[in-house]
Amino acid sequence: MNAQTPQLLAGLWVKVCWVAAKKHHRGSDKSVVFTMTAESRLRASERPTSASSDVDTDLLDAIQRRVLWLAVRMVDEANKSDAGGIKVGGHQASSASIVSVMTALWFSHLRQADKVSVKPHASPVYHAIKYLTGELDKSYLTKLRAYQGLQAYPSRTKDPDVADFSTGSVGLGAVAPLFSAAARRYAEARFGPLPSARFFALLGDAELDEGNVWEAVAEPATEGLSNVTLVVDLNRQSLDRVVPGIRAVRLQRRFEAVGWHVAEAKYGARLHAVFADVGGEAVRDFIDTMSNEKYQALFSMDNDTLRQHLYEDADSAVRKVFEGFGPADLRAHVFDLGGHDIGLLARTFEACDRVDNTPSVLFAYTIKGWGLPIAGRRMNHSTHLSTDQIQELRQEVGLTTENEWDRFDPTSPEGQLCASVGGDLNSRPPSPRPKLSFGSSVMEFAVDKAVSTQEAFGRVITRVADQDESGRVVTVSPDVSVSTNLGGWINKVGVFSPSDSDAPQDAGLLRWKPSREGQHIELGISEMNLFLLLGQLGLSHEHHDKLLLPVGTVYDPFVLRGLDAFIHSVYNGARFIIAGTPSGVTLAPEGGAHQSTITPSVGLELPGVSFYEPAYAQEVDWIMCHAFERLTGVEGESSYLRLSTRPIDQAPIGKMIADLGASLIARDVVKGGYRIKERVHGDQPGVTIVAMGAIMPEALAAATELESEGVSAAVVNVTSSDHLYAAWRRRVAVSQGSLVKTPSHLHKLIPPRERVYPIVSVHDAASHHLAWIGSALGVPQTALGVDRFGESGTISDLYMATGIDTGSIVNAALIAVLEGDASTRGQRF
Repeated sequence: MNAQTPQLLAGLWVKVCWVAAKKHHRGSDKSVVFTMTAESRLRASERPTSASSDVDTDLLDAIQRRVLWLAVRMVDEANKSDAGGIKVGGHQASSASIVSVMTALWFSHLRQADKVSVKPHASPVYHAIKYLTGELDKSYLTKLRAYQGLQAYPSRTKDPDVADFSTGSVGLGAVAPLFSAAARRYAEARFGPLPSARFFALLGDAELDEGNVWEAVAEPATEGLSNVTLVVDLNRQSLDRVVPGIRAVRLQRRFEAVGWHVAEAKYGARLHAVFADVGGEAVRDFIDTMSNEKYQALFSMDNDTLRQHLYEDADSAVRKVFEGFGPADLRAHVFDLGGHDIGLLARTFEACDRVDNTPSVLFAYTIKGWGLPIAGRRMNHSTHLSTDQIQELRQEVGLTTENEWDRFDPTSPEGQLCASVGGDLNSRPPSPRPKLSFGSSVMEFAVDKAVSTQEAFGRVITRVADQDESGRVVTVSPDVSVSTNLGGWINKVGVFSPSDSDAPQDAGLLRWKPSREGQHIELGISEMNLFLLLGQLGLSHEHHDKLLLPVGTVYDPFVLRGLDAFIHSVYNGARFIIAGTPSGVTLAPEGGAHQSTITPSVGLELPGVSFYEPAYAQEVDWIMCHAFERLTGVEGESSYLRLSTRPIDQAPIGKMIADLGASLIARDVVKGGYRIKERVHGDQPGVTIVAMGAIMPEALAAATELESEGVSAAVVNVTSSDHLYAAWRRRVAVSQGSLVKTPSHLHKLIPPRERVYPIVSVHDAASHHLAWIGSALGVPQTALGVDRFGESGTISDLYMATGIDTGSIVNAALIAVLEGDASTRGQRF
């Protein structure tokens, strides 16, 4: 039997199965549902898990050939559509390299509770598997990268068949299973044992260029997660280049250095047989020492040129072995890599399972474009097969244009295995999130002393521990728990550790004793890890059927350092609360490196997140209770609170509560704001000051000073620019083509009678953040804010330097009033 015989037999077997399928099933299989008897159904828990001799490699090879065909054909079909003059794209070569890994994983190893992230460029392979196993409808196969079709990259919120992880942002999906495993470990410690689950990440070798991967694998909070396996598709090619060979060795050493178990599937069965024979060690050394660049160059050579090229560098021992192979045999052996040996892959997965004290990483050596005419070719990353090449591949797998999209015949061995796998592994909708409530408030703050919003946050979350009888609330911080005011919470609930610690406890104010009972997870200094863990804790209900209410804290400017992971987690549908504190130039002596200015724009513009910046302590209480409730139930979202360390006088909100009642003010706080000061004289020239956050004392002082100058000033306290903007946008959307009688909350805060006065907005952040309010209301506006980098100094120094102090607000208001007065007289100011 020569090297091509198994492939020819596999193709013939597929063709035989198609003939049988055509007899039993004609036309579209849109309504086909795989059913099997209880006796014939092979459940995942009963599948072989100990030795590759139990894995039918011929059967799996037939399946992987069909998976490869469907993946390639999906991309081909997508690129026949009109995308408005731009390319549709797709990655046939990157899909092909990981077909064997995914076939071995899905059809011989996975169990129902397992979770898998699939590298972005292999989404067609994933969808092909989900189609063959009965989860995905056939109609989607021709809708890759189409609107409301299959996404370019796996998406758990946009795709119909992705339940685990979105992986479009390179490097983030690669480590998401690691943090999901950490979330499950925490949930088990809190709620008791859960069904056994394993977590797999399939990633390309070039993804390991992303720094966040190394932050994650070295994170102490992920140590000991032996149910995690990263599978590196080591095809030695990135987007634009061949990856140097020494890189693989270095990567393995880096994993070993942080205590991971490193496994390798480098060569396939053909080469292992050669290595075990006479001259085999010389052949191994010859291939091992060949550079990646030289190895990749071999793919473009015909059989004779390939032999000649190999002989140029080979010694006599290697040549003697190679002389025993015919032209096709030599090619088959040289390109026989372990990442395409399904039996070896199955054995290696099992070996990783047996490691019980640390995560594993498997380096699977593969060929980019395996099984395709573009295999191993330079620059094949985005290369697509031609029409003739597609036709040749269609014939190789025994299909025609009439049945090319069909599943296997349900009565065939392939069809039966696909049905079995589908019954065991296909996604099941999670139960709806339970609806929980902490009420509208957990505490009342005194109004006779100054309090910062950061202090209020710490006191509120500590009080939440008394309300959280089920222990669902879990906090996370990247080594800033004390400086973000979580000390009281930690003293009450403890620090989480997978095992109880017998280390002596510090005698200081902070009781830091890790145990399985703790509800705070302390990370190393990595904001990416913070948001990745928050994201997976925030999906604990969907992934592990245990609802958690995660709260993270981070220095506000460093929200931007973790922004990619923040976006990724929210895009995945995770729900959590993040407190960015301290913020703005109000941080004063800390200097510009720790003074945030553009973070409010992140909160305002990021979908799936409500942004709040309260000024007063009681507002923090109301907002936190509302934010916790939004983490539960069917409809909900994440929340971002931007907080300050500046203590401010609480008397103004105390007066509002006394005059109007707490429930009314609380309602408006959640909606986005309230009028904290009314005009004294309605018959005078006027201005409306719109302020947000810690700048409120200056805004109120400016209003008082303006009154003494004969200018009547009202002050609007904005607590959520996000909610005000969203409500205004909804009103605009509804108003198109219809009359809207109900004003948005912003229109209620500044009603028509007030819109004759100009607006001055002020915020300890970029002036642009609130600059839209005037245009939304049709009112002239002057926007004050911090539009330069900060520096060290006192609050008064920095407010004056950035133009947000009381004097600057007064001057801006007077100019606005004068400009308005001049315009009404038809004059130019």
